[in-house]
Amino acid sequence: MTYYYRLGKIPPKRHTQFRQTDGTLYQEELVSSRGFSGIYSNLYHTYQPTKVKKVLDPTPCPINFVQDYALQMTHLKTCEADTTGRDFLNARIPLLANNDVVISICNPADNTMDYFYKNGEADEMLYVHEGTGELHTQFGRLPFKKGDYVVIPRTTIYRVVFHQPTRLLVVESKSPLETVDRYRNELGQLLEHSPYCERDIHPPVELIEELGERDTIVKIRKGGMLYEYLYAFSPLNVVGWDGFLYPYTLSIYDFEPITGRIHQPPPVHQTFQAQNAFVICSFVPRLFDYHPLAVPAPYNHSNIDSDEVLFYAEGHFMSRKGIERGSFTLHPGGLTHGPHPGTMEASIGKKETHEYAVMIDTFRPLYITEQALRFVDKNYPYSWN
Repeated sequence: MTYYYRLGKIPPKRHTQFRQTDGTLYQEELVSSRGFSGIYSNLYHTYQPTKVKKVLDPTPCPINFVQDYALQMTHLKTCEADTTGRDFLNARIPLLANNDVVISICNPADNTMDYFYKNGEADEMLYVHEGTGELHTQFGRLPFKKGDYVVIPRTTIYRVVFHQPTRLLVVESKSPLETVDRYRNELGQLLEHSPYCERDIHPPVELIEELGERDTIVKIRKGGMLYEYLYAFSPLNVVGWDGFLYPYTLSIYDFEPITGRIHQPPPVHQTFQAQNAFVICSFVPRLFDYHPLAVPAPYNHSNIDSDEVLFYAEGHFMSRKGIERGSFTLHPGGLTHGPHPGTMEASIGKKETHEYAVMIDTFRPLYITEQALRFVDKNYPYSWN
């Protein structure tokens, strides 16, 4: 969870009269999670946020899975992808998915969106592999840069403005994306042993007010469809809000690694959780294990309960050969995986690593999409020979 934050002007007490200079009421909106039992925020709009002028025709946006894809180690060479589509939405290419999560890449050609977008059923996390930009939401302006995780709670209405060519890893989660339970005390504060703290979590910096009546398209994804609504006003007419639910950034460069005398297991790299569905981990530069007989390369591992996805962002990946910056690997449950031949011996005596990678471990099997087939490295399952 995040921490309490407020921006702009709000009344001294919630659910009470809060009037504009002309005497009309500001329109209060409660954005809540888990019904009324989870985190929430209260927003105050200049205009009625429910004023729909027209419901437009929906567009199907299905995910097409490969039906006969073999159980195998998989390398997706997405480093070879240039721009993947025109704008932020149609540039998304889903690669791997199940009922809990969709993992995509997104390398848009255009820098701006002429519409707003809302995911009506999933939290989203954008990992910024390259580029800079801003998220414009009803919560305000949220800058992002290379290395940032941009966490966007479901139903947040937003558009993205890119300042330069940008490459994104996109994770859509049917469960709320949260900080890790064991990093928090009973009141939600991040503990001393957490690899990041509240100072590393950056909320929106200022409100954006687009006032006056203006036709505004909001595209809403839900149930395999993309619905289009024409609203009478821009959603960016909020004068203030407070609460615990809002988009934020956390940089992979602010993640502090946990090290030990012998090789530490992947949970020490955990950054986010999606309850009972998957976890997201950050691999960052760190000192290697310092036991005199330590083997820094990871040991062979049999996945029993999870599929493991690694996105290789930067640096040299000492346990893998033939992996490039921007590659994905999928090591599915049911198969033993481990370092490539020669890398264990080569790691002995090394003092540190300078890699950056994002790992997604799911607790249910992932399925590869038809869109991902063009990136498949057919030789990867044999690369341990």
